[in-house]
Amino acid sequence: MTRHHARTLAAIAIAAATTAHGQQPPAFRGQSDAVRVFVTVTDRDGRLVTTLSREDFEIRDEGRPQPMALFDNTPQPIRLIVMLDVSGSMAGNLPLLRASAGQLFTRLREDDGVRVGTFGKDVVISPAFTRDPVSLSGALPNAIAPDAPTPLWRATDDAMEAFEEEPDERRRVVLVLSDGKDSGPISFRQRYVSQVEVIDRAREDGVMIYAIGMRSRGSRPLQPGLGRGGLQAMLTDNLPDPGLARIAEETGGGYTEIDFRDDLGAAFARVADELHSQYLLAFEPPRHDGKAHDIEVRVSGRGLKPRARRSYIAPKA
Repeated sequence: MTRHHARTLAAIAIAAATTAHGQQPPAFRGQSDAVRVFVTVTDRDGRLVTTLSREDFEIRDEGRPQPMALFDNTPQPIRLIVMLDVSGSMAGNLPLLRASAGQLFTRLREDDGVRVGTFGKDVVISPAFTRDPVSLSGALPNAIAPDAPTPLWRATDDAMEAFEEEPDERRRVVLVLSDGKDSGPISFRQRYVSQVEVIDRAREDGVMIYAIGMRSRGSRPLQPGLGRGGLQAMLTDNLPDPGLARIAEETGGGYTEIDFRDDLGAAFARVADELHSQYLLAFEPPRHDGKAHDIEVRVSGRGLKPRARRSYIAPKA
């Protein structure tokens, strides 16, 4: 049995017990291997849709519809770790980053908790979950080393590892903000973590990953290299790692790419609003084979688009 599935029964019990408006929580007699799926639904214009009912959803496991053991559309408490890129290319973004992060912190609910981390020459994560905006703002970076690398995947993996330091049944979410591509280890002492390993771990641990990609605003303009390849490298050098969008898609999170004219504070606020506007569904896995299973969430209603994790690891019998 995986770590994620071992935590699921208590989490579902908490979710059902906290159903708002005096509604009778749905009966749930599942075992600890029940699969939780958090779903974001948007309309054609990208606006959040929060008024759907149980009958509007269908969950499929390997293409086959599954009985829904739980449905809850009340806001669920979160444990969020925000990982901020402090590589050299982010130097020009630092004032914007510090000014915009408050849009996320001020939208936390009473039962939420956040830790703030940075990754550059080192990966550092604040010691405890809190919702205090002053403490969270104090964990934001004040300076960026111009030669710092971008250990993107190692930092994301470290964030997922940090959840184990304070075991909690609340939903686990990582928000990554970066303007660059993964630089890999810079010494033999640093471990290598791939994008595939990050996706596998998120699926195993039930972690949802959100990502915000930024264009670099370094202190020095880029100079094109020789030939067509050099020009292409210059044009794409300041773009965020394309893998950010994929890990968000695979884990049910969201991806936003910020241009110079876009509002970073609004992007932070959007993540907070989404996390407090998701539907919680749960079902019993049809097979206990220890393998990865593809899942799909469908919603009725024209123009509505659900976004949820795409797979899970079934427990072994």
